[in-house]
Amino acid sequence: MLRAVSSASLLLLATSVATHAGGDPVQGKHVFNRCLACHEATTDRDKVGPHLMGVVGRPAGSAESFLGHYSEAMKGAGAAGLVWDEANLAQYLKAPRLKVPGNRMAFGGLTSDDDIANVIAYLKADPKP
Repeated sequence: MLRAVSSASLLLLATSVATHAGGDPVQGKHVFNRCLACHEATTDRDKVGPHLMGVVGRPAGSAESFLGHYSEAMKGAGAAGLVWDEANLAQYLKAPRLKVPGNRMAFGGLTSDDDIANVIAYLKADPKP
């Protein structure tokens, strides 16, 4: 009985993680609207922060148009091999100062795992919703 319950719990957890991991780009766009003062995701135009168009899969601190503006911490993270895959983006969006200590982003992080998954889905979407 305990084994059946454990198996069912694992299956439920795996299903919810898989569903959560996919995210909803439309919902992500609504969450990302909070970021528009500093970041652009639909064009390669930089603002206070670098553009995020094509950020998924890009090494940290490597947007050509923003190279002179990245913090040493962000440039160092990229040089050390940090690539903005889904897992790293999720960690960064949750706690930017923990993921890349010394970075300059004033944003404190998103508290909702759903919001994080949705923002990542939005950033990955091409074309954007």
